[in-house]
Amino acid sequence: MNDPRMAPSIFTRGAVDLGALAQRSTAQQRAAQPAAPAGPGGASSEFVIDVTDATFQDEVLQRSLTTPVIIDFWAEWCQPCKQLSPVLERLAAEAGGAWVLAKVDVDANPRLAQSFRIQSIPLVYAIVGGQPVDAFNGVIPEPQLRQWLDAVLKAGGVEVPQPEDPRLEVADDALADGDFDAAEQAYKKILADSPADAVAEAGLAQVGLLRRTATADPTKALAAAAAAPEDVDAQLLAADVELLSGEAEAAYQRLIDVIRRTSGDEREAARLHLISLFTIAGPDDPAVAKARRALASALF
Repeated sequence: MNDPRMAPSIFTRGAVDLGALAQRSTAQQRAAQPAAPAGPGGASSEFVIDVTDATFQDEVLQRSLTTPVIIDFWAEWCQPCKQLSPVLERLAAEAGGAWVLAKVDVDANPRLAQSFRIQSIPLVYAIVGGQPVDAFNGVIPEPQLRQWLDAVLKAGGVEVPQPEDPRLEVADDALADGDFDAAEQAYKKILADSPADAVAEAGLAQVGLLRRTATADPTKALAAAAAAPEDVDAQLLAADVELLSGEAEAAYQRLIDVIRRTSGDEREAARLHLISLFTIAGPDDPAVAKARRALASALF
């Protein structure tokens, strides 16, 4: 084999004849060959399995018909393998069964190595629906590895669960305890590192909502808004109360009506307030999608 430390590269798809591999594996399985030793990352587990020439048919091809299988080709002498394999094993456990990691010792299984035309390791293949869909060679950083896994599995119709950010737990706990200052600080810290974090954005918007309504009497707030339609502040508070009462569509419509009949700073205040309420619900909420269309109509 070539130098296993070669730079990572993405392979082209469909270069392996898995049909021939399946026939060979079935024949070898009848011979009941012993399993290969565990890989460099540790022992096999529910989501990490050792695969041989004999077990390839069942453990990889058949399994991939229902669960994507990521193959890690490794060898004991391969130092880069000892960097990559533990990360793959940890991500497999983190995925909780969304995909399975199959480890193949290329020295113990030369026929598999030959069939996959392996010239250097570590080599990682993705098998979905009984077919290879993508691969990469070498060690890649964990963020890039996560992106590769996401892309491969989404192409196969599988969503990879993302790990819970412990910082979000701290922020959510502070919000649940009514410590708005601590929650705000925690959410802002997350957004400073990850500006596009939708969960943190929603949490920060919720802090604002709860602060605005902390001392409000819902009945009086709605009555005040009904008595003074031109009072923008009263309308904003009423929309907050409606959202907290589970009447999101009414809240959105109230603010869209304000936007239609105001201009200048008042109109912008209503627009920004409405966007903050959208953020709490999230972009996938059907009511948000409907209200966004109505907002566009009101603005233009």
